[in-house]
Amino acid sequence: MSGGLRILVVGGGGREHALAWKLAQSPQAAQVFVAPGNGGTARDPRLTNVPLSDVAALRDWAREQRIDLTVVGPEAPLAAGIVDAFRAAGLRIFGPTQAAARLESSKAFAKAFMQRHGIPTAAHETFADAAAAHAYVERVGAPIVVKADGLAAGKGVVVAMTAAEAHEAIDFMLLDNRLGVQHNAEGARVVIESYLEGEEASFIVLVDGEHVLPLATSQDHKRLLDGDAGPNTGGMGAYSPAPVVTPEVHARVMRDIIEPTVRAMAAEGTPYTGFLYAGLMIAPDGTPRTLEFNCRMGDPETQPILMRLRSDLVPVLLAATEGRLDQVTLQWDERVALGVVVAAEGYPLNPRKGDVIEALPADGDDAMVFHAGTALDATGRLVASGGRVLCCTALGTDVAAARARAYALVDGVRLAGMQYRRDIGHRALARG
Repeated sequence: MSGGLRILVVGGGGREHALAWKLAQSPQAAQVFVAPGNGGTARDPRLTNVPLSDVAALRDWAREQRIDLTVVGPEAPLAAGIVDAFRAAGLRIFGPTQAAARLESSKAFAKAFMQRHGIPTAAHETFADAAAAHAYVERVGAPIVVKADGLAAGKGVVVAMTAAEAHEAIDFMLLDNRLGVQHNAEGARVVIESYLEGEEASFIVLVDGEHVLPLATSQDHKRLLDGDAGPNTGGMGAYSPAPVVTPEVHARVMRDIIEPTVRAMAAEGTPYTGFLYAGLMIAPDGTPRTLEFNCRMGDPETQPILMRLRSDLVPVLLAATEGRLDQVTLQWDERVALGVVVAAEGYPLNPRKGDVIEALPADGDDAMVFHAGTALDATGRLVASGGRVLCCTALGTDVAAARARAYALVDGVRLAGMQYRRDIGHRALARG
């Protein structure tokens, strides 16, 4: 691989902008392509957008272009089998196979898997019939959690504090499907599970089929509004590290959740490779339970995590595709990173697209505006093209300093109707 590597990042959101930004910093990277990319990747001279998203087209293009390493950002191409297709074509790619990606693409599969292998999670039932699901809620009451069994871009979960909210969520997911859930072969299903008390954290690791390399901890803010109110979203902001994940909690998560999952996937004939994200609920006594698995890095957690990563990411991913993660250590910036998502008017259900982003703050060594839902229009203007538009991310000596810097970036954004939370990092600040 002399002369530098040609690297492809699959996806077009904020996570993929951050991955491409980090990979492009490597002395080993000759060229970094992003497919399809966004307005931010289009404006970065070190990155090249490729207007492709179909798995077969991406495979053929990667083969023609002699791509040395492909990194998959979002869940949809993983669930569609992009890793299987690339490997069959002799291409190096980091991500889980279609079978392994069921940990995310099917909530029902993931819950049954956890139950089989004694991985701590909430008690649950799965329903395809709305009447049976309603009867279950009537029997057990609220608070209760209703999840769509399929990919829903991070919005297929309703934490129902009342039975009425749970009934509405069941109809919304099984009968209306306004979320556009990609149902699995079994058709429309919901997983209904018991409500867990505690504090959430995101625990993301790299897996090479056998070895596990943890990334820095982080905490996402799922609700739309300040004080964790309003509907669930794909994530309105995040920070790293997450103080709730103490060294003791970290050790328990690795021992009780991550390592058993990796061992069990291999034992079942679907060895796991790629990023593995465990969404955790940490009980007040420090007991971690698994809310869900994602088969990718989180968004917006990726942005603050990668801002803190001092190690070159390219050799890490090469090691991960060769089963050598046990030989890798990561270096982290001691500072805190915090990212604030700027969303379009109407997000999450009806985001307004096409508004011109009139102004953006300058990026710096300790501050970056990562693009998610942006595009360049026919005249070259930067416009909003999705629900979550930007993630203003900054480093600081502590949570308060990182937060002040991130919100200073937000103040430099000009976008009609933009909405964002003003309390990202509030749990960490409350801990003192």
